[in-house]
Amino acid sequence: MGTSSLRRQAQLRALRPDLELLDLRGNVNTRMAKLDAGHYDAIVLAAAGLERLGLAARIRSRLTAPDWLPAPGQAAIAVEARAGDARVASLLAPLHDAETDVVVRAERAFNAALGGSCTLPVAAWAVLGERELHLYGLVGDATRGTLLRGEFSGTTQAPEALGQTLGAMLLREGAAALMAGRR
Repeated sequence: MGTSSLRRQAQLRALRPDLELLDLRGNVNTRMAKLDAGHYDAIVLAAAGLERLGLAARIRSRLTAPDWLPAPGQAAIAVEARAGDARVASLLAPLHDAETDVVVRAERAFNAALGGSCTLPVAAWAVLGERELHLYGLVGDATRGTLLRGEFSGTTQAPEALGQTLGAMLLREGAAALMAGRR
């Protein structure tokens, strides 16, 4: 099975330690061509990306949260503008989605609390309820398939505090040891 993501490798190994996981690089078309050529029996890609490219018919199975957690902020799109440019800021304001902002802030705070980067198998998924925000998070070991999971709920008014709290909880439970050598 092909995937280049350490986060996906950790979750796959935890779920199916019998699988042989192989590195998979390239853009979506290159990855699909490698699958079609028989280099892999299966590959794991983001469904949203396949759907955006009109390749939804190629999806055979969906790995869904909260059992399967995405990267912090996955699928969120951000636009960055020059600081202090009020005209551009006003043009971009209609693109802002307050709910997405809240969940992404919680997920990113969780990632930051763990010192997360693209070399660490860290995952987060925040769910916005009517009155509260619920955050699921995990840290994994891509080699052994060991996962440390946690979840925490809090106010929508302080998403960063929620992410920091869950990150601190996992650090107390041994996340630093699990991530040792990956920083």
